[in-house]
Amino acid sequence: MWTTKTFLTKTKRGNILKIVREHYLRDDLLCGSAACNICPHKDDEFVLDAKPHSICALFDYGHYLILDTNVVLHQIDVLEEDALTNVIILQTVLEEVKHQNTAIFQRLLEIIGKKTRKFYSFVNEHHKDTYIERNPGEKQNDRNDRAIRKAAAWYASHLSINNLEGEYPQIVLLTDDENNRKIAQEEGIVCCSVKDYIENVNGFVGLVDKLSKNVIPESCSKDALYPAHLTPTQIHTGIRNGKLYQGTFHASRENFLEGTSVVSGFEKPILLQGHIGINRAVDGDIVAIEILPKEEWRKPSDIVLEDKADDPGDLLEEETELLTTVKPIDTSDDEITPTGKVVGIIRRKWRQYCGILKPSKFPGATRHLFTPAERKIPHVRIETRQSDVLASQRILVALDSWPRNSRYPLGHFVRSLGPIGDKNAENEVILLEHDIPHARFSEAVLACLPPDDWTIPEEEIKKRVDLRALCICSVDPPGCTDIDDALHARALRCAGDLRTYEVGVHIADVTHFVRPNTALDKEAALRSTTVYLVDKRIDMVPDLLSSNLCSLRGGEERLAFSCVWEIDENANVISTKFHKSVIKSRSAMTYEEAQLIIDDSSRQDEIASSLRVLNALAKKLKRKRLDNGALLLASPEIRFQVDSETHEPMEVQAKKILDTNSMVEEFMLLANVSVAERLARDFPQCALLRRHPSPPPAYFHTFLKAASQQGFELDVSTNKSFSKSLDAAVIPERPFFNTLLRIMATRCMQQAVYFSSGTRTQEEFYHYGLACPIYTHFTSPIRRYADVIVHRLLAASIGADVTHASLLDTKHADALCDNLNYRHRQAQYAGRASVALNTHILFKNRVETESAVVLAVKRNALQVLIPKYGLEGPLYLPSDKFTYNEEEHFQICDDVILKTFDELTVRLSLDSTNLQHRKLVFQLVKPHIPGFSYEPEKEGEKMDIETVDMAETNIIDNKDKSIKKKKRKDNVETKSKKKVKK
Repeated sequence: MWTTKTFLTKTKRGNILKIVREHYLRDDLLCGSAACNICPHKDDEFVLDAKPHSICALFDYGHYLILDTNVVLHQIDVLEEDALTNVIILQTVLEEVKHQNTAIFQRLLEIIGKKTRKFYSFVNEHHKDTYIERNPGEKQNDRNDRAIRKAAAWYASHLSINNLEGEYPQIVLLTDDENNRKIAQEEGIVCCSVKDYIENVNGFVGLVDKLSKNVIPESCSKDALYPAHLTPTQIHTGIRNGKLYQGTFHASRENFLEGTSVVSGFEKPILLQGHIGINRAVDGDIVAIEILPKEEWRKPSDIVLEDKADDPGDLLEEETELLTTVKPIDTSDDEITPTGKVVGIIRRKWRQYCGILKPSKFPGATRHLFTPAERKIPHVRIETRQSDVLASQRILVALDSWPRNSRYPLGHFVRSLGPIGDKNAENEVILLEHDIPHARFSEAVLACLPPDDWTIPEEEIKKRVDLRALCICSVDPPGCTDIDDALHARALRCAGDLRTYEVGVHIADVTHFVRPNTALDKEAALRSTTVYLVDKRIDMVPDLLSSNLCSLRGGEERLAFSCVWEIDENANVISTKFHKSVIKSRSAMTYEEAQLIIDDSSRQDEIASSLRVLNALAKKLKRKRLDNGALLLASPEIRFQVDSETHEPMEVQAKKILDTNSMVEEFMLLANVSVAERLARDFPQCALLRRHPSPPPAYFHTFLKAASQQGFELDVSTNKSFSKSLDAAVIPERPFFNTLLRIMATRCMQQAVYFSSGTRTQEEFYHYGLACPIYTHFTSPIRRYADVIVHRLLAASIGADVTHASLLDTKHADALCDNLNYRHRQAQYAGRASVALNTHILFKNRVETESAVVLAVKRNALQVLIPKYGLEGPLYLPSDKFTYNEEEHFQICDDVILKTFDELTVRLSLDSTNLQHRKLVFQLVKPHIPGFSYEPEKEGEKMDIETVDMAETNIIDNKDKSIKKKKRKDNVETKSKKKVKK
């Protein structure tokens, strides 16, 4: 049966088109109920029980539930519990949910897919008895509500046919729409609100806690704490006429009363401050921003808000502190930032948040505060009757709404993750908080894998270049099992006066196993990267591939994608070729093992010779890069020694960098550049590349001022001049100073990002940090999906594989890059969070005194780094003892001046008073400031006096040198003391 709908439309050229739409209706669609005597069900087609058991005290008879769209959208956490069964999900609802929220749609599909849940999807939009047309002038939402009621009435009638009265399941419509309930009742449909139904469910403790607290945020006018948000129409009009701007709100990690948003037309991010300026925006929300007049623009706050275990209701006092200390300044100041306020929410990016419950002080209370683990998220008000149990658990909470009269957003409890402090629970928090997909690989994904005993077929070897006879070997960190890359080098001939070498980079051929559009490929694309925590690894592809069939293990035949150059002894590339290959690695070495072989003059075998050639060429390649303007940046990286049985950290130390680290890096960089050049030539519109934008000059302002205080005037006009400046900034008696300078330079940079070549101009391809015009990622396909796409493009380029439509789709490539960049960033954050967690475990029963350096000077704290451990954190300074010089960024206490790059001695201990945010506490030991510095002798602690004396001497020497260079010793201290008196 067909229904048709005809309407006329006008084209842009003024032509009239007649459009006829046909809708196919059927009378053979099954209802899915075992109680039905009409539909021709087969035994395996029954989903709904013939005699369902009622768990709700409001209904003493068996019934099926039909849900409207908003119930699914807002109460998905309730639906995921096993309590509700025998539920009918209508096609109308499925399509609306899919259109409004794809994440919830996927969660709903997972519920429907579990047979034990007995959720039946009924195609009401194509059933001749349940389909309805939209009436003239009727809103789509009203039409859909009517379609849901029509289906509910049909089910009630359908199940009653040929069944004795009272012996068949009834229908209960769940909807929170009061008007919809009223109409349904008038039509004789039994209906109920979700809240009433769930509050009367028996036998499922805690189910009520999962109810979403839906409140219309802007409906409040009484006792409003925040300005009302503009309507979508007002926002759209404001953006269109240039009065408003759209951007993503990024809350500050150091100061929850401050955030930024990047908007077009402004070089610097827009600064958003205070409760009113942020106006209920949560990190990640897409917001509408009104820019304030220039006289109201401010500097970003230089206050580090301290984590305290006290009641967070003190936010008002802290906000007052923030807004009174950050006063408007002369707009010619380079640090002044465009400032705005949030006037509307375009799209919420709320998710489920991990944290702990802070139970109410009132006995028997059901309303409590939830403290998120992520510092950028505000506290959340939730209702639960399980506070006694949940207070000791890590829990998951979802946000529901944020009314104008509530200091905090409202949310509901989702589930418990485990006891606070439990290693598994804490790791789960890290993965959830950073949105890391970490579920076990599905059966569909595992079905794409070859058998465990797979070997390379002979016909596959015939298609490839056979390199098994070459002396190929890999060099990786200790314990590495996902070996992506291997190298070889051998002498060729003399070209004139120069000897030439064949050098090859051989990369695991992951794309042989991960074919496009398979379940395995889709899962790898979703994950985008392998995530490395201290004690575990979250693989992008299953272990059979990552640690076995794709891993280039020593002594085993493997499929590879090879990039082979002819290079002369001055490291000039003469020719480049790419091919699929078969290799057999002679050895899988660690960096240290490879370095020992290179340094051992008694080793003259093929592996040693190859490594020495590679090492010599790598040094020349590196020199060329640096001469070309590449930056040698640094970051404080550490490595934990983990107990093999308990997985608890036993010791931590800074990572050692050897020549072999650089050797591997240089050839990986060369391979990535070579591949990028080939892809840009053959796929100018859809090559997947990686760019590193030049940092705006404003990003360097504080850094340059700090370097100047040490007597170094750095030139950041180009990356080449910057590189030379960094090389020259050396203090002989302070060997760590130059490394520290490079660490701080790294933090002035923008992030490198993936992009599709068709979306940028040639000039924008440039990679600032590497000083190369074009770059991509080719060398790690086991752990990066970007490399998988690059392999597919390169294989198509050389004719080793066919192209696929998605590879050539610029729009698809752009969306892919967005996900790659997001997942890459989240994986980095998760890795850092894992380091912080293990550091806290390590210092649980440990106190140490170590040398430190100042990374940054804030209004109320010093950000310090412990070079030995690569750890950093704030050392808070009391305002009654220290005076902050805002122009020069240093702190003064009597005759002690503390500034960036100064060396200190600090005491490290763990503060566990705030269960949510355990933190390392830094206490100043030297220089000694009476009444503030920690005095170890009082506690009977032993201390390395020689280390302290050295640190103190360096501090005094550097302080005096800096003061003489700047010629400001007397007048600065005098001015600052006058400020204190005022």
